[in-house]
Amino acid sequence: MFTTDVTAITAALAMPFEPSAVKFKPQAVKGNRAMAVAYVDCRMVQDRLDEVLGVENWQDEYTLLPDGSVVCKLQLKIGEHWISKMDVGSPSEQPDGGDRLKAAFSDSLKRAAVKYGIARYLYRLPLQWADFDPVKRQFTTTPTLPAFARPTPPPAPVAKVEKPAKSGLPATGDELHLRLRVKDTKLASEKLCSVGALLAHVVQAGVKAGYGDNISTWSGPAIGFAVEVVKHFETRLRDHATAA
Repeated sequence: MFTTDVTAITAALAMPFEPSAVKFKPQAVKGNRAMAVAYVDCRMVQDRLDEVLGVENWQDEYTLLPDGSVVCKLQLKIGEHWISKMDVGSPSEQPDGGDRLKAAFSDSLKRAAVKYGIARYLYRLPLQWADFDPVKRQFTTTPTLPAFARPTPPPAPVAKVEKPAKSGLPATGDELHLRLRVKDTKLASEKLCSVGALLAHVVQAGVKAGYGDNISTWSGPAIGFAVEVVKHFETRLRDHATAA
């Protein structure tokens, strides 16, 4: 199941952000026009990691280099495996030293996250020039994003056929928890519910059923129970969306 999990997590991490979360900065200015470069801020990257993996399944370490650059080592836990990727961030040109250093830390995290697919699609955007006020240093018309840079539901992972798991149910509580996080992200991306709503609903139902509030410890009947809860929850959401 490890390969299947990686496929699902990769799709969720790489999903485009909402257009409102994407910002633009000028890279080259010519009169009242500027080349618009798209980016997301560091907090959006952190939110994506929390939503897909959970706060307990990722960690970051930083090393300050003599020239003021910062190396970020970003580690993600997938199943029982920790995966590490690293990249370097550069300081900004701000006058305050603290702000320059803060920018280097943020830049290094974003660059390391790109190696996991987070916001990598922004590097594939076509060159775009937009109206720009060189005095206020801001765009006067909002740059646009092509269709591929807008969120769509992540592709459903194709599970391997493995014996004896003919039911397709998660084998363990940890696997159930992971699948629920991916499903939760998918429903939220379709604007059917807020991020975390599915997980909260399943936990609440499990507590009432006597299975406890730690999904990772669930097994056997509790896993089958959770699958049915998810089906009813999603059906209710889609029926409500259709009726609205």
